[in-house]
Amino acid sequence: MESMKISFFLVILLIASIVTLEKADGADTAKYAGVKPEVAIMIPKRCNITDRPVGYKCGAAADPPSFSGHLDSLPFAWNHLTFSSNPPPKRLNIALFVKKWPRGDRAGGLERHALTLHLALAARGHATHVFTVYPGARPPPELSPPNLHYHFSAPTRSGGLDQGLAWQQFLAANSTRAFDVIHTESVGLHHFHARNLTNVAVSWHGIAYESVHSDIAQDLARAPGEPRPVKLKSSIADRVFKVIEEVKFFDDYAHHVATSDHVGDILRRIYMIPQERVHVILNGVDERIFKHDPSRGLAFRRKHGVPESAKLVLGMSGRLVKDKGHPLMVEALKQIFRENALLLKDVYLLVAGDGPWGDRYRELGKNMLVLGPLDRPVLSDFYNAIDVFVHPTLRAQGLDQTVLEAMLSGKPVMVARFAGITESAIVGPEMGYVFSPKMVQLKENLYRVIRDGQGVLSKKGEAAKQRALKLFTASKMAAAFERMFLCISNEEYCRYPLPSD
Repeated sequence: MESMKISFFLVILLIASIVTLEKADGADTAKYAGVKPEVAIMIPKRCNITDRPVGYKCGAAADPPSFSGHLDSLPFAWNHLTFSSNPPPKRLNIALFVKKWPRGDRAGGLERHALTLHLALAARGHATHVFTVYPGARPPPELSPPNLHYHFSAPTRSGGLDQGLAWQQFLAANSTRAFDVIHTESVGLHHFHARNLTNVAVSWHGIAYESVHSDIAQDLARAPGEPRPVKLKSSIADRVFKVIEEVKFFDDYAHHVATSDHVGDILRRIYMIPQERVHVILNGVDERIFKHDPSRGLAFRRKHGVPESAKLVLGMSGRLVKDKGHPLMVEALKQIFRENALLLKDVYLLVAGDGPWGDRYRELGKNMLVLGPLDRPVLSDFYNAIDVFVHPTLRAQGLDQTVLEAMLSGKPVMVARFAGITESAIVGPEMGYVFSPKMVQLKENLYRVIRDGQGVLSKKGEAAKQRALKLFTASKMAAAFERMFLCISNEEYCRYPLPSD
């Protein structure tokens, strides 16, 4: 009983901290209400999609002020800086620890981040030694440039990376030529190995604090009369204790890379990591694959039987499971089609993914097309075929790459109100739609999309594309990581701007 009281108290504290963060965001807005436009543009980086001060532009028009100084004191994401495209002043020797390595073209967000980043760094001339689990087959030639060296090991019984073996492989490689920097994707390198290293940087793609926020969102999304899961109280309490454990061991890593602005705030405010050790480098996706190409989108529509007369084509991708918001989406569409039968003929839905909820979409009508998982080149065609990308997830998961892929393809995005996305990507109504994870708000936003029509959606998509080209390309992400790695390896590269910038 006593432990349950403690757990309940901790949950209340954590929820209060979430509310405090949200209120802090609103305070930034209120503080500058009525400020002249030319002054308001200097508001700190967070930009609420609603309740903005008069004259202040969010989104693509909202740039942080120019910066000059030591990069450890940079108050916003490194992606906003401009770095030289000339050959780097130093060829780095990098160690990368990652639990899994992509096999084929499909991969999770963490593995895709590692692959995209280190292929780009290899193209810049840096050498990377990858310590990971054997993926079942040697990587194809296009994933094996001569300066990308693989050190595979057999998985543990649970399927994870064998820390002892990977560490021995690292020590052997390090004895031949010392590594300038060590990069670990999440806890690919365990903290007890990292605690004595000054040149290690860990990039976080999901932390326990966000998981609690996800549990809250999923509880809010329960249908009227639906009972609360019995295990929810204990699972939230367990997650709170996991937050405490993370606060303790995160300090063992010398440098932290947050892949969204929101996680950067959490690491500083809640996890209490010093400002100079937290660096925000936003996710990036391959701009050579994901780009605006209407002709390929039209061909994709024709291939899958979407007529030119379709008034609206919605798109979704990923696993069709409950915590991705699909029960909400299915019910919202069902109600909309019941209220206006004509929309069932005019509105199409393309889903690039599969899962238990695929059949529920098919049951809504013949215009609901579940296509299964798509390889990236085909996925690019999918994005070009839709009018708006809908991302109804109930799980806070940082800056989701699918959102960035859609933006680079010139599409507006409809997202649940999770700060990982709304503080970094869809930061204004000029590039998309934001809803709280509740049935009424999702349904209202779908109706708004239908009313806006393709003209408005096209303008929003262009604004989304311009922001993505500026901040969310693989090239921009790699340039930011390269500079951070150079800074970690040698203090002289920590000043900004350098003459080469």
